[in-house]
Amino acid sequence: MGETINAGIAMMKVLEDWDVQQVYGIPGGSINSTMDALRVEKDKIAYIQVRHEEIGAFAATAHAKLTGKLGVCFGSAGPGATHLFNGLYDAQMDHVPVLALIGQVRTADMNWDSFQEMNENPMFADVSVYNRTVMTAESLPHVVDEAIRRAYKENGVAVVTIPNDLGTKEIPSEFWSSGHSYVQPVLPAPDSQMVKKAIDLISTANRPVIFAGIGVKGATDELIALAKHLKLPVVMSSISKGIIPDDFEGNMGSAYRVSTKPGNETLEQADLIMMIGADFPFGRTKDLFKPEAKFIQVDIDSAKIGKRHDVDVPLLSDAKQTMVQLVVQSKEVAHRPFYEACVANMKNWRAYLQQLADKKTEPLEVGSVFKQINRVATGNDVFAIDVGDVTMNSLRFLNMNPKQKFTTSALFATMGYGVGAAIAGKLTYPDRQVFNLTGDGAFSMVMQDVLTQVKEKLHIINVVFSNESFDFIKDEQEDEKQKFFGVDLQGADYAMIAQGMGALGITACTHEELVAAFDTAIKVEGPVIIDVKIRNNRPLPAEKLQLDPATNSAQEIADFKRRYEAEALQPFSVYLNEFEVE
Repeated sequence: MGETINAGIAMMKVLEDWDVQQVYGIPGGSINSTMDALRVEKDKIAYIQVRHEEIGAFAATAHAKLTGKLGVCFGSAGPGATHLFNGLYDAQMDHVPVLALIGQVRTADMNWDSFQEMNENPMFADVSVYNRTVMTAESLPHVVDEAIRRAYKENGVAVVTIPNDLGTKEIPSEFWSSGHSYVQPVLPAPDSQMVKKAIDLISTANRPVIFAGIGVKGATDELIALAKHLKLPVVMSSISKGIIPDDFEGNMGSAYRVSTKPGNETLEQADLIMMIGADFPFGRTKDLFKPEAKFIQVDIDSAKIGKRHDVDVPLLSDAKQTMVQLVVQSKEVAHRPFYEACVANMKNWRAYLQQLADKKTEPLEVGSVFKQINRVATGNDVFAIDVGDVTMNSLRFLNMNPKQKFTTSALFATMGYGVGAAIAGKLTYPDRQVFNLTGDGAFSMVMQDVLTQVKEKLHIINVVFSNESFDFIKDEQEDEKQKFFGVDLQGADYAMIAQGMGALGITACTHEELVAAFDTAIKVEGPVIIDVKIRNNRPLPAEKLQLDPATNSAQEIADFKRRYEAEALQPFSVYLNEFEVE
């Protein structure tokens, strides 16, 4: 036999060839051969010991969302494996490449109902694009290499189950990996005739709108140029926040419930929608895309075209190239009343948000907290956003630019995402300021992994919005005319809990304490938890507006404005009439 290499170390060499920087997980008896290989290769791949495998999976998924590169996590057989599901389903539903290494009992113990032995392949079948159990030590590096290629190709989760004894064996050293030869797919250019059809359709529309998704990432300039050239307001999917600046006049924000008021109103009035690089389920399930609206769809995935609306002009092509051609092949629109009405509507909405942010009342308001976040932001920050009212408020109040990064759990919408995502954000971008913005409900599910932030000496500013309520669900119960039940939370002193874990904990109850907390947080080393005690107020429901005399009574409008402090907020119809939109 010629030269050999340990199979587990060979697997690590494959990960190194694919430029994997971190691996997240917790040791266990059935994954110890992988742990030993990580020990040997620790100078090339960082092992990040989390306190719950779920956080490891969240971190791996967030890494993929933030960078476009593979995230890697692992769990031992049985409970370690099942703890990964929340993070893996988040990766599946938001379409990012993640590799999950799953421990298994040694081959001699398989199929004997051994301790922690489970039939893991069927468990992971639904969440994965590739799902294999390694059968021989010699095939271990090959299977992992194949899994990574599939994860990248399908933008999904690849799962490799590894019987523990296989990673301990010696194998021939002639194995190879394909990471160094990986080539990004060449994205298709748009068909010129289809571009012309799209331009002709836009030219006949009175109220055309762009709906832009994560597929426009990296094409900030092209999207803005298209919006300006053809005077098209832009509604963004929630996960696309920051791709174009929030202060761009044509940016209407996001739609449906986790949304802005102009985002919903713009789509409601659209007679043509051009959806670019997006997969927006609420377009159909909540009727945000009107059936009668003309529809242009740009996507690189043919399976997406026609999924959310009947399509008049399909463009199976790269978003950036398509937007360039739409500008090159069309005449500039000098004046579009609908665009001008949308711009005025957004100015009114931003003035409303600023009014809320400027408040200094106590108990503290959400807007005043975001005012401090915006104040201390560097312009190059990473924002890890948890799920709940904090998602909606982040989309509304954060003032972002394309240099900053924004990540949340979008379609899976799993609470607890923020802590792990912030860990990945800081490890991936150590020179950037990183925020975890979370509600007390989500934070209390995963707060043990502040210990991971402490251990890794990560300067992360964790902002906990404490109102002792599952407010997002409470609002749903209100809308369904239910009595509130199960939504009240037991409060806690999260700053004291943070101190007990070795982090800096600060409680803010007053405006003075709030300002001081952020002044301190940006200067210290290591993780900070700012426990902000906020008023339990419902954010304005942009999907259930009661502002327009044409659809609401004077009493309904007065009650709505009083509850949401929206005296100066105007219905969109005011601007449609002002600019004489047809």
